[in-house]
Amino acid sequence: MAVKILSVDDELDLEILLTQYFRRKIRKGEYEFSFAHNGLEALKMMLEKKDFDIILSDINMPEMDGITLLTKINEMRNPALKCIMVSAYGDMGNIRSAMNNGAFDFATKPIDLDDLSRTIEKAIEEIEFVRKSQQEHTQLVSIKSDLAVAGEIQQAILPQKFPPIEEMADMVDLFATMTPAKEVGGDFFDFFKIDEKRLGFVIADVSGKGVPASIFMAVSRTLLRATGMRGIDTNECLNYVNNMLCHESIDSMFVTVFYGIYNTDTGLVEYTNAGHNPPYVVRADGTVDALPMSENIVAGMFDDFTFTQSTLQLDKGDMLVLFTDGVTEAFNTSGEMFDEKGLETTLENKGAGKSSHDICQEILKDVNDFSGKEPQSDDITLMAIRRLE
Repeated sequence: MAVKILSVDDELDLEILLTQYFRRKIRKGEYEFSFAHNGLEALKMMLEKKDFDIILSDINMPEMDGITLLTKINEMRNPALKCIMVSAYGDMGNIRSAMNNGAFDFATKPIDLDDLSRTIEKAIEEIEFVRKSQQEHTQLVSIKSDLAVAGEIQQAILPQKFPPIEEMADMVDLFATMTPAKEVGGDFFDFFKIDEKRLGFVIADVSGKGVPASIFMAVSRTLLRATGMRGIDTNECLNYVNNMLCHESIDSMFVTVFYGIYNTDTGLVEYTNAGHNPPYVVRADGTVDALPMSENIVAGMFDDFTFTQSTLQLDKGDMLVLFTDGVTEAFNTSGEMFDEKGLETTLENKGAGKSSHDICQEILKDVNDFSGKEPQSDDITLMAIRRLE
């Protein structure tokens, strides 16, 4: 497209001079000149066409001078529109005023057309840079908007209703929450009813951040839910899901998973920990214990790995608290981590007798108080399961 240049000057000879000097570029469609004879006429043309790229304006003109025109152009807030001011060599006061008010460059009369040509080319380079930046900004705004929608969708696929299963509400108290560090995250949790007595629950953390992690998260959650609802043992479920993820994994992504099946009649939890942070058990008397470290590897890394299953007995009033490393690896402004010790302190001081919702909120509050103004560096996900009967 032609670069559109508006020349504003009350000297008619300049129109002939510019048309003659730039005739080749005009014929080739590279430049397109328009002419106005004062600032008022130029402003009217700009309001009508709104597509000029360069304004080549004299400073001293009748009706509206170049400085006033420049002020009006600034009000249009178009960073891609460049103004080159023209005045007599001795008029440096007005030239400085024009430059201080945002003019791109200046030329002095009598005009050196070779120098003016180079100035116009320099202005075109700047215009192209600004427009490219504007285009990139627009794209970034669009991406940010898409990510915000993706974040809402991601949150929507996680359980939002608590208690999640009405018929089990008198036997088990459940709550979970996920706070992503970015627009979309890689953590997730899930609950699902297997049969009248058994409840499946999952907490997981996908490697990496952002969009790739969120996609791998969705795949992992779908596989775990679909496989877990068949009612097979937790280790068999992880065996199957691991092999599937290994075949689908890109860039060696993996996921840490804690998958458990809770029996509402007995309080027995059968679980398989695939490389996830060991949860804590808060006993009814306030005692806090961490489950043993898992010997299983993460899911999605090596196929044909055989996962092992463990068991945990929850008595009435006991609570299982699960978390992702965004909790323990939260930093404060001094570079210190909240760490397992911080979590244990919260559970020991505030865990006894609390509902699943309340203990999750207490942990979040303590993490936020500890971090202060330090930005959240990782997704924070919490889950609590308390035996009622």
